[in-house]
Amino acid sequence: MDDTVRTTAGVDVGGTRVKAVLVRGGSVLGRHVEPTPRDVAQSLGPTVAGVLERLRAGVPDAPAPDRVGLVVPGLVDEAGGHGVWSANLGWTDLDLRGSLAGHLAAEVVVGHDVRAGLLAEHLLGAARGVDDVLFVPLGTGLAVALMTGGRVVRGGTWTGELGHLRVQPDGPACGCGRRGCLEAVAGATAVGRRWREAGRAGDASDVAAAVVAGDDLAARIWQDAVHSLAAALAPVIASAGTRLVVVGGGMAEAGPTLLDPLRSSLAELLPDPDGVAVVRAGLGEWAGAIGASHLEPAPDRATASVPVPDLP
Repeated sequence: MDDTVRTTAGVDVGGTRVKAVLVRGGSVLGRHVEPTPRDVAQSLGPTVAGVLERLRAGVPDAPAPDRVGLVVPGLVDEAGGHGVWSANLGWTDLDLRGSLAGHLAAEVVVGHDVRAGLLAEHLLGAARGVDDVLFVPLGTGLAVALMTGGRVVRGGTWTGELGHLRVQPDGPACGCGRRGCLEAVAGATAVGRRWREAGRAGDASDVAAAVVAGDDLAARIWQDAVHSLAAALAPVIASAGTRLVVVGGGMAEAGPTLLDPLRSSLAELLPDPDGVAVVRAGLGEWAGAIGASHLEPAPDRATASVPVPDLP
């Protein structure tokens, strides 16, 4: 089918919200968002079908999608269509494609939410025209996606899960069951936790506001997180030849309060800091859903060849 007239939908199932878009010929016709059900692992098919029905109801004369891209967080076997594991959504070895069978007439393509977000930013957002990109969404979780030579790197099951790199062996507990992971040290949840442990009220956005107001405690918490993040990102950037770092997620809403110290920290670590730009994502919270609408089927690889990680 001619891509200029293809109608696709993208559904991004997150830990707190499900976001969906309807796209035709590259143009977004409509968007819809609603809370993620607590039992989403058991009700994924009806949930996605309902979300798409309500999405189309908001678009006059909305055509039915020819293809639905479904993206989720965690470990994803894209070729096999399985959610291997998700700490935030509470599933292990969930047949994502099979869960939608019988609920959708369209072809279903399964993907990873962060890699889909990178694809969207490359096609329509802050990474247009750049083929060597690192996408870093900072929210409840912390994963990254890498593009080299215009191709999104997929690799193995754990590809991009930088948030579960152990950076403090005796650090705080992480949702993966270990301690001291980058996500538990530098993610938005970690920043908010440290703030509250110090007797303050609020979350990472309140810490960012306090940094702007000149609060010393907020500055220490924020800088610690930024330094830890930069130390984990720098080797990836240097080894991959990354020219652009696109920062998204809730913490990116802080704008220069986050981006300026991150640039400075990376400049101290990288061999050629002038060759790497750091910018805020252009598509915000919709990057995953928009990227999902542009997904193509993953290369045909035998599911048995995908190693199953040792999970908690």
